[in-house]
Amino acid sequence: MAIIKSPVFKDISEAEISEMTSAGFLRARKFRKKAIIYHVTDIVHEIGIVASGQVTIEYIDMWGNKAIMSNIAPGQVFAETYALSGEPLMVDAVASETSVVLFLNIRKLMDSQPENVHYKDTILNNLLHISIQKNLTLSNRIFCTSPKTIRDRLLIYLSNESRKAGCEEFSIPFDRQQLADYLNVDRTALSKELGKMRDDGLIEFRKNVFHLLSIC
Repeated sequence: MAIIKSPVFKDISEAEISEMTSAGFLRARKFRKKAIIYHVTDIVHEIGIVASGQVTIEYIDMWGNKAIMSNIAPGQVFAETYALSGEPLMVDAVASETSVVLFLNIRKLMDSQPENVHYKDTILNNLLHISIQKNLTLSNRIFCTSPKTIRDRLLIYLSNESRKAGCEEFSIPFDRQQLADYLNVDRTALSKELGKMRDDGLIEFRKNVFHLLSIC
């Protein structure tokens, strides 16, 4: 299995990736668009690593209302907290397009003897850094969904995306429905507010590419 660019494999060689595959720690699987990779209440022992495509983490309440918690791009990971804790999933992991996912069996890796698996500490250290970054991402979503108005939520989200991109023009990883789910708002109301913000001279946009003209 060829090495991919992922923080999970920082300081890990391609030969060590091959060792993981041979030892049964690592496997790959392809998913079609909209396929459920992990389902709510599943108990998992494998961390998902997106090799290609895209995965969304979704929460659906008992009334069928959906909220997108995060978008997982190639190289990024998901379900690591559940794999390490053994707690049942509270979310769904869904392929938002045709995707290839690598599964790292963290439980099996942790149970292995360190003298036989020399890359074990490196992987665990990498996962610690990933968890820290994910906590920051979760905090960012809380900031985005805290304001009462859709405009304020959009301003915070778009401002943050602009800062991450380092310029006033950038693309976001969501379509309109996904953005509405992420911000926990109605899609029609979101589209209407985006139009108002454009009319007010705050933004320009085309599909998922935005240009900030002014930030209040």
